[in-house]
Parts: sequence; C-alpha cells; structure tokens
Amino acid sequence: MTSRRRPMVRIGHLLPDAARGLGLEDELRLARAMATFEQLVGERVPAAAGACRVTRIEGFAIVVEADAPIVAQELRLRGPELLAAFAATPAGVGARDLRVVVARAGRTDDAAGDRPKD
Repeated sequence: MTSRRRPMVRIGHLLPDAARGLGLEDELRLARAMATFEQLVGERVPAAAGACRVTRIEGFAIVVEADAPIVAQELRLRGPELLAAFAATPAGVGARDLRVVVARAGRTDDAAGDRPKD
C-alpha cells in the first residue's frame, strides 16, 4: 500500500486563491495593507505608531486615519517616504497616493466611551 501525498505548500500561498474563491479578495488586500502600513509607520515614524490606521483603499490611494491633527501632519510630511516604502511591498503594489484624514472627535474605539458622564 503506497500513500500518495501532495507536496507541502505554504499557507500564505494558498490564502489569495481561497480568498478569491470566497469573494474576500478585497478584504484580504485591505488586511495586508493595514498590517504592512502599521509596520512601516512603526519603523519610519515611531511617534505616530498606534495613532493611525489604514481605513480603506480607493483605487490607487491608501486612506489613513490619524487620531490627532499633529499625527496627520507628521504623516503628510513623511508621506512620500511612507508611500515609496509601502509601494515597494507586495501589499502596496500599485499604490500612488496617500490620503490622511483626522478622526472625528466624538469617535471612541475603546471601553472609555462606555463610561458614564459626570
């Protein structure tokens, strides 16, 4: 009795085809962009790490939300450098524009928004 085994394949190589088959290709692209951008900001603009995030991809533009105007300004100043580094990664293929927006003041992402008001 001989057992036939298929050659091993890395899971990362299977995900794009599986996502495409399930109609989740855009979500996978956004997740990759988010993770890649977060890493690049941590390396190149450490002061902004954790205070910004990719919210969507519109065509060839990456839309980034900053928690404060000062973070948005720093990202805009370092935009060409970040965009070049992002475009050089597999997640950033085709990226040509970086749009930075400031989060609205009333937005809460954590449990602090659930605290009773005095």
